[in-house]
Amino acid sequence: MDTVGNVVYSIEGLKFAYGTHEVIKDLSLEIHEGKITTLIGANGCGKSTLFNLMTRNLKPDAGHIYVNNKALSEIKLKDFAKQAAIVHQYNTAPPDLTVEKLVNYGRTPYHTMGLSPDREEDEKKVQWAMEITNTLKHKDKQVSQLSGGQKQRVWIAMALAQDTKVLFLDEPTTYLDIRYQLQILKLIQKLNREYGITIIMVLHDINQSLYYSDEIVAMKDGKILSHGKSEEVITPELIKSVYDVELKIQSVDGKPFVIPV
Repeated sequence: MDTVGNVVYSIEGLKFAYGTHEVIKDLSLEIHEGKITTLIGANGCGKSTLFNLMTRNLKPDAGHIYVNNKALSEIKLKDFAKQAAIVHQYNTAPPDLTVEKLVNYGRTPYHTMGLSPDREEDEKKVQWAMEITNTLKHKDKQVSQLSGGQKQRVWIAMALAQDTKVLFLDEPTTYLDIRYQLQILKLIQKLNREYGITIIMVLHDINQSLYYSDEIVAMKDGKILSHGKSEEVITPELIKSVYDVELKIQSVDGKPFVIPV
């Protein structure tokens, strides 16, 4: 496994259960700074639960999560929001809310009692976030008037306005047609390559995961089966173990691409 770059997230002996159903089983993982890391696995493997544990939406039953060598449980929510931004799979906004106002909410972690200590900085970050996501031209439109792909860009813009070094994305291409899926994935790649943002995401499409990621975390039954560069860890045997299906692997641009047998 390529270990270039500092460890931004370190997980040790993580356990989590819904009632008596154990979902995460003594899991340990290191995620490196400056990489696009994607969690993959069949439905019910625990990847969404792991995502929610890493983003503080769930609290582990046992084990530890460290962010830049500091225990996640000891980081105040407001401080965590300055380190990591999150785009969830399902997002809703009031029907009359404009794009610019929604993106402005990304600056909330830097406000005190609802007031901004530096409005010029806020405006600069919001402007940049809308420019990089190509949503500036929609800034006065209501979010409810936008297409699915445009809405997803706006939610990403709000996350970028937080000005964090880590961006979490939960199924960012869900319910989008293929054109918007590729636009979103290319945007994510650009944020990583050009702006050095560490990306941690869950993707349903295995080939998109393999093509657009630097590192893959393959999960099954609450455990990690393999972690590393896709071209190094993805094998027919691993695919069979993770998804219980036999697939052939070809190479596209140096990345593995799976096809039916």
